Amino acid sequence: MAAIGVHLGCTSACVAVYKDGRADVVANDAGDRVTPAVVAYSENEEVVGLAAKQSRIRNISNTVMKVKQILGRSSDDPRVQRYITESKCLVIEKNGKLRYEIDTGEETKFVNPEDVAKLIFSKMKETAHSVLGSDANDVVITVPFDFGDKQKNALGEAARAAGFNVLRLIHEPSAALLAYGIGQDSPTGKSNILVFKLGGTSLSISIIEVNSGIYRVLSTNTDDNIGGIHFTETLAQYLASEFQRSFKHDVRGNARAMMKLMNSADIAKHSLSTLGSANCFLDSLYEGQDFDCHVSRARFELLCSPLFHKCIEAIRKLFDQSGFKADDINKVVLCGGSSRIPKLQQLIKDLFPAVELLNSIPPDEVIPIGAAVEAGILIGNENLLEEDSLKIECSAKDILVKGLLCQPEDNTHYKPLEVYLLYALNSMSLRGKTLLQRKTSLHRLYSRI
Repeated sequence: MAAIGVHLGCTSACVAVYKDGRADVVANDAGDRVTPAVVAYSENEEVVGLAAKQSRIRNISNTVMKVKQILGRSSDDPRVQRYITESKCLVIEKNGKLRYEIDTGEETKFVNPEDVAKLIFSKMKETAHSVLGSDANDVVITVPFDFGDKQKNALGEAARAAGFNVLRLIHEPSAALLAYGIGQDSPTGKSNILVFKLGGTSLSISIIEVNSGIYRVLSTNTDDNIGGIHFTETLAQYLASEFQRSFKHDVRGNARAMMKLMNSADIAKHSLSTLGSANCFLDSLYEGQDFDCHVSRARFELLCSPLFHKCIEAIRKLFDQSGFKADDINKVVLCGGSSRIPKLQQLIKDLFPAVELLNSIPPDEVIPIGAAVEAGILIGNENLLEEDSLKIECSAKDILVKGLLCQPEDNTHYKPLEVYLLYALNSMSLRGKTLLQRKTSLHRLYSRI
């Protein structure tokens, strides 16, 4: 039996398949294991992936990027307002819903974010089918820890519209642990795992307790002001200053030139994760002038030192808010494409000198592999899909609830429900809707049949 795991991030998407007892990422038709989460619209077609990303210089107003940031959100959400300000593709509110305004010259059409996500999921399904065949549609999809019900529903519906049979949505930190088999290979014992995810647009850090094969998120923090794109922007600004130094032209106010520099900086950033230097060559960057610049890894690390500092400080901040220390952590899992950066990995090792740093799986492949593992577990045991399965999670938001659901000893004609432990509030939640606040220990909750 085969199953699929998909991670749709803000800047990229990746699909892994579970087959013959193992999970691995599948390369797309261009041979890349990670696909840009970019959709470009033209008069006759929609293009997804690298081709869409590369064509944005010519078609920027009809190219949708970072759609995940507004999925399931309303126009009064501060994240949406920030997105609308930054998006080169016009976002409007039409009939109470967010829409992208696409103008191909022949017509103007309005596309909702779910349809954009559907196209990306369709690309992931097509990639998975290249190795599994068209009959394999069972999928587990990952979601950020701070996604609410509306965001989860929007993501799930987009996947279903693409033809997937969505088995489950799981949180990204849980998928990261599953990828390494943490708590699965030796389910006894208790350990604390720190999951460090530096994605395209944000940094998320979580501390997860693993006990008898059960994952419990103890503390988590997300910073939307640092991500892989900020490293790219830093390098692009350096390239712009080098061009100005050589040719006496400041291109930082020229959107087209800066987009070219961003593309070149992004390629160089990836190269510098494995090579000691990278060459950035741009044909006709500005007023017909070609630009050639050599960037060493040491230069890149120096330029990005403030960003590295922010990453390490984010870990310390999480320790401060949770009461944990570095000595309390048993393992560190790296995920997210920008966690590949060698300097960042070294700084994390320095912070946890006695802790095992798990980075044998490419960080940008960890989460989809974990999702595929979960999908394989689910299709191998249909009982796990039953409604009476127990989950223990942590709320990303403060919740205040009043009222007694039932007496603990009154368990006649009751059946178990999913239980969500809210660590910060010492509260419990039934599927995120019915809540009961406790002052002491965790009790099993029941719902009347």
